[in-house]
Amino acid sequence: MTDYNAPLDDIRFCARYAAGLSDVLALDAFDGVELDDIDPILDEAARFARDVIAPTNRIGDTEGCRVEDGKVIVPAEFGDAYAQLVENGWLGIGGPPEYDGMGLPETVAHATTEMWQSANLGFSLVSLLTRDAASAMSAHASDQLKQTYLPKLTTGEWPGTMHLTEAQAGSDLAAITTRAVRDGDAFRIHGTKIFITWGDHEIAKNIVHLVLARIDGAPEGVRGISLFVVPKYLLDENGEPGERNDVYPASVEHKLGIHGSPTCVMSFGDDDGAVGYLVGEENKGLAAMFTMMNHARIGVGQQGVAIGERSYQQAVAYARERLQGRAPGIEGRAPIVHHADVRRMLMLMRSQIEAMRALGAYTASLVDRERHGAGEQPAAAARRLALLTPVAKGWQTETSLEITSLGVQVHGGMGYVEETGSAQHYRDARILPIYEGTTGIQAGDFAGRKILADEGREILALIGELGATCDALEADDELGGVGADIRSGLALLERGVDWLVENGTTNAAAAGSSGVNLLMLAGVALGGAILAGATLAAKSAGEDADFMAGKKATLRFYCAHVLPRAHGYLAAATADPDETMAIAADRL
Repeated sequence: MTDYNAPLDDIRFCARYAAGLSDVLALDAFDGVELDDIDPILDEAARFARDVIAPTNRIGDTEGCRVEDGKVIVPAEFGDAYAQLVENGWLGIGGPPEYDGMGLPETVAHATTEMWQSANLGFSLVSLLTRDAASAMSAHASDQLKQTYLPKLTTGEWPGTMHLTEAQAGSDLAAITTRAVRDGDAFRIHGTKIFITWGDHEIAKNIVHLVLARIDGAPEGVRGISLFVVPKYLLDENGEPGERNDVYPASVEHKLGIHGSPTCVMSFGDDDGAVGYLVGEENKGLAAMFTMMNHARIGVGQQGVAIGERSYQQAVAYARERLQGRAPGIEGRAPIVHHADVRRMLMLMRSQIEAMRALGAYTASLVDRERHGAGEQPAAAARRLALLTPVAKGWQTETSLEITSLGVQVHGGMGYVEETGSAQHYRDARILPIYEGTTGIQAGDFAGRKILADEGREILALIGELGATCDALEADDELGGVGADIRSGLALLERGVDWLVENGTTNAAAAGSSGVNLLMLAGVALGGAILAGATLAAKSAGEDADFMAGKKATLRFYCAHVLPRAHGYLAAATADPDETMAIAADRL
């Protein structure tokens, strides 16, 4: 196994040129924060990820989690790492100062989060969900609940969780049966939730559960769902954890990967009922929970980047050391990094990671523009963020499977055995296209709510903006060919959008048959375009020549080897939907 070292040069590149960090810092909310203030934060985050979190990765995979005496036990090293994460303020980077956050941009928090995820994907989930819970509470909770819980959530002193799924419901939240019974100003929660990430543990003094439940007498379906905050420990008169609430872990799942992350079955109200407090309005819980879910989807998309990066670093290190065969200009047996096919695999990994990172950074910057912009900017950023969230989640996580599979392939047979650690990255990545909404759910959202709902106006506007970037690229002596390639990819995406708008309302199967391929087409085309635009901006700014030489070479490889996939995605996206449904269900 190899150590993890954060790719700081590329993370900075994406923050500055893909996300437009200078423009973000110019927003009034960040008055007094300078671009040069950010680099020391990223430097320290990289050190912390390398020295504190990364050493726990293998431990979490081999030890896993277990339930003992009604408690979930995780590796002891996790507790120490989390305590330092909280003590050093890392979870509060993007949090509001009035709730003990640092008040820095989400763009910066996003950059640091990638490092935790690469260092230990399973461990990082506790901090990811805590930030997501804080975003939901900030948007929807009463002032009293905010004052009680948000400072602890913002700093991570009390981690947060998300409780949606039930065995009989799955992703169909209309079918949930968890009950909420009125008890004065509070409610008593009764029910069972499954697949609850970090649902219980002992690494913090309290846990803030956000739980979907149905108040007795509420309407059926999603219109009768409410959101509740249910603390693991009820608070005493001083606001500190006191009596244990009636919520307990029944078991932890035995999973393919992310063994260090306890995925729990949680039982509410086996005795008197778990005390919960309403977040937002009655029967409006799904909208409140979607605030948390959409924030989480951006984070899970970034997990695809992060695990891909970890796999890539290990594959490169192995390829430089593994001797096999002959290569031109090399005496004796050559390190396999000199073989063209191995180089092809490494470049497929690297180029897609860099395009994914660029799209993710741009998406994170939209959060800042929505929250803190002026005039029409928040509404415009909200539309763009809604459009790109399913792309960031779906394309980045699906691509992480290819990247981590290539990481195993570079190792050859040694990649298939556990001692190298490459297999762990492949196993860990497999959950990413599933949780927080499968790729099919993301594709349905993208095709239905984000394209058909506005007849493609927002995505066509984005394509138009990126077309102006292509004009600038084509005018550049070095990047003119890249500009033409990117323009071609965007044109294919536009054709796919036009097809869906034309067919999506006349054929019931069109959006479902087309959606995943259209989403992947969008990821490949938009990711490449944002990466290309950032590369041109960095070149114009006079970035380091050696770094830019590598960036331009990676971009050209992407255009030659990855962007052509857009043709195949378009062909599949626009294929006759009736072919998908041609075989009867009982004949499959």
